[in-house]
Amino acid sequence: MTLDPVIRLRLSTMMFLEFFVWGAWFVTLGTYLAADLGASGSQIALAFLTQSLGAILAPFIVGLIADRWFAAQRILGVLHLFSAVMLFLAGRQGDFGAFFVFALLAMISFMPTLALANSISFRRLTSPERQFPAIRVFGTIGWIVAGLLIGWLGWEAGGALENTFVMAAIGSALLGVYAFTLPHTPPEPGQGRVTVRDVLGLDALALLKSRSYLVFFLASILICIPLAFYYNFTNLYLNEIGVQSAAAVQSLGQVSEALFLLVMPLMLRKLGVKRTLLIGMLAWALRYALFAFGDAGSLLWLVIIGLVLHGVCYDFFFVAGQIYTDRFAPKHVRSAAQGLISLATYGVGLLIGSLISGPIVDAFLAADGAHDWRTIWLIPAALAVGVALFFAALFRERETVEAAEVPQGA
Repeated sequence: MTLDPVIRLRLSTMMFLEFFVWGAWFVTLGTYLAADLGASGSQIALAFLTQSLGAILAPFIVGLIADRWFAAQRILGVLHLFSAVMLFLAGRQGDFGAFFVFALLAMISFMPTLALANSISFRRLTSPERQFPAIRVFGTIGWIVAGLLIGWLGWEAGGALENTFVMAAIGSALLGVYAFTLPHTPPEPGQGRVTVRDVLGLDALALLKSRSYLVFFLASILICIPLAFYYNFTNLYLNEIGVQSAAAVQSLGQVSEALFLLVMPLMLRKLGVKRTLLIGMLAWALRYALFAFGDAGSLLWLVIIGLVLHGVCYDFFFVAGQIYTDRFAPKHVRSAAQGLISLATYGVGLLIGSLISGPIVDAFLAADGAHDWRTIWLIPAALAVGVALFFAALFRERETVEAAEVPQGA
């Protein structure tokens, strides 16, 4: 059954705006904080930690409020309108402490909207596995457009990155209003009184009885520790070594992500789960090594390849991991399993990574204000190799069949 073209357009527009808002301010956040607020590496990492805190709180907002009492499109609209105000105010602060408060409130309201946007989409799709990638890719396009706009307007070179918060706030406000026009997506019929156990996906913990799924779960947390270095400091690194229009150049990673997202089902069939996930982990190590030895001159091509590897890094691990989880988990715990993985990666993993990456970046700051980026990048490269070796040694793809043995209500 084909999808109504009008519904496809409306959902694609929602995804475009959703990720445009995120990419409009989050990519250049480290550079803005260092240049405009004089923030240290630890403070920059703390600012990015707001994403993890938002991810940890998101299941409560979506599970305890949106899924039970309000239509998804309405809570999506309210959260984005609130986030728009917080983003605008964050860009108007003159010290890090005040900025952190508004950025935290913005992220606590934004992170739940990722799940809400997915929920609205899945409820309207006739064949989610086949149709969703073509809709989700517009989110990646939105992120790319945000980066290209920042580069085209010259906000990085011109020291005007505070404007990114205005752009993000406008995008969030537009989506907030637009959300109320989306197809009505009421809560699913209740299954009894919701509990914290339901919200946190604790029923999915029974999947960890399988050694291989436990290995995958732990690897998902561990790989997000080196991932935090990329999210938190890549834009600062690019600007510090002298790459022109760094945010626009960085969007090459999202172009790669979009392409690999569309071929992911084929890659999983050809390579299998283990090899696909392992390639994703090793790609992180290779990317950091390329960053370590690249520069803005004759070795810029190393940096460009490192950025383009984002599609492999993200899709081959995160997207493939979500598909693997959906296949592994019995039907009655699939939603809980996806929530648990998101909490582990964007919540726990990136939180640990943010707490570790900031002090490391500060430790390699020279007296002249420049960073020893080679040493900095080799540290997450080594961490990624360690996680890949752990995963390769202990993960057994054949154990997937054991998922069917997880008991109802375990």
